[in-house]
Amino acid sequence: MDLRSTITCPHCGHSETETMPTDACQWYYDCKKCGALLRPKDGDCCVYCSYGNVSCPPVQHGMLCGDGSASD
Repeated sequence: MDLRSTITCPHCGHSETETMPTDACQWYYDCKKCGALLRPKDGDCCVYCSYGNVSCPPVQHGMLCGDGSASD
């Protein structure tokens, strides 16, 4: 499992590599360059799934982020 993901801000294009939490979804992320508050896109569980180059740990394991159930 990859715990590092590079988030790219859709507003300014700044990229930052972050370590993802393994025990919770991250629903908000503040861009370190422009200060934009990023939220997941519709249908995504967290900011890593929306703006990162690596999906969050639960999704990597075939789970639905945040609830521990398997996705089909």
